[in-house]
Amino acid sequence: MQVSLSATSGLERRLEVAVPATEVTSEVEQRLKQISRTARLKGFRPGKAPFAVVRKQFGEQVHTEVVSDLMRSSFAQALSQEKLTPAATPRIEPLAMGPGSDLKYAAIFEVMPEVKVTAVDGIAVDRPTASVTEADIDAMLESMRRQRPVFTVVEREARETDRVVIDYKVFIGDKPLEGGNGTDISVIIGSRQSMPELEDGLKGATAGESRTVSVSFPAEHPNKAIAGQAAELHISIKRVEEHSLPELDEEFCRAYGVEEGGVEALRAEVRKSMEKELTDVIHNRVRGQVLDALYKQNPVDIPRALLEEQVQQLQIDTARRMGIRDASQLPPRQQFEEPAQRRVALGLLMSQIVQAQQIKLDRERVQSRLTGLMASYPEAQQEEARRAYLQNQDAMRQIESAAIEDQVVDWLLSKANITDKPMTFKEITGFGQR
Repeated sequence: MQVSLSATSGLERRLEVAVPATEVTSEVEQRLKQISRTARLKGFRPGKAPFAVVRKQFGEQVHTEVVSDLMRSSFAQALSQEKLTPAATPRIEPLAMGPGSDLKYAAIFEVMPEVKVTAVDGIAVDRPTASVTEADIDAMLESMRRQRPVFTVVEREARETDRVVIDYKVFIGDKPLEGGNGTDISVIIGSRQSMPELEDGLKGATAGESRTVSVSFPAEHPNKAIAGQAAELHISIKRVEEHSLPELDEEFCRAYGVEEGGVEALRAEVRKSMEKELTDVIHNRVRGQVLDALYKQNPVDIPRALLEEQVQQLQIDTARRMGIRDASQLPPRQQFEEPAQRRVALGLLMSQIVQAQQIKLDRERVQSRLTGLMASYPEAQQEEARRAYLQNQDAMRQIESAAIEDQVVDWLLSKANITDKPMTFKEITGFGQR
């Protein structure tokens, strides 16, 4: 076998391979002989057909199969001989493949880049530090109360934060809009959850009153019949309800799943949840700084094939989150090129660190991550969910990949210059700013 290697551009290589005609012919002959022993051809007993007849009947098909197999095996042999690792499946250009001639072809492909991780000592990391205080818990409980407001019917004019329950009809000009009716619709004044003109138009309203409010529907409104049009809402006010916060009592605790222990037990659960959030946010910030430094200080040539694969994956993931199922409606690729390049480069860099430092997967981390995932399921379903994950190879590979990445980050942190930066829970998590 003859092999010729040339670099075309960047990481792309052209590998020309020639397999002698004698080897091709020999393999074809052997396979035809095997077929002739059992071949069933019209006019001959099984295995008794003349070899020339077998060749005529099966020769072309066998030659095609042999060429395909020899291309596959010779390509693997050539890669081993030249010590090459392709980044993706090669593009094959046939050069000579006819019966009786040498098998010649060219394989064009990108190789995996040579990755060297050097600039890792002394990475500067600012690590936020904080603790969850009683005041933080008080603020969180107040936020939880605001999430479950109590509305009580009042006999007065509607004002800010009140909930007004209405029926309405939509008129375009002097004609009612077909299907433009609403019954028992709740509007909270000042929440900006409804059209601003509607909320403003309900200020001062009382139960039993009728009002007409002029509105303008946005151009992007899903109902094309009213998109971008001015309209009038003919409104009947059914009741006005005053907004108040629920008492912090046993009933409130049960609404958040705390059946026993009352407010103190709820505070303990809230503290536990806040401390986990704080730990996760700090971990992600530190991890982000370390990986940013690793990426910026260790440039890597990225194979186009790997980059394209990652761009497509990011497009698909984003489309899935947006509820898009039509492949032709995928978001533009341009916005994903930079994050895709970063992700591919970091994957190559971390793989090199794993290899160079002989980092072995920590099974306890895998189990810890799996246990963390189970916490999102109701307790009665956790064991079943755990079994489902353990039986799903793709899911477990993702968990294992995340665990080994954490081990790489820990190794990088062991070489970093870490400065603790005291902060508050609110500063770190952004609580109250969202």
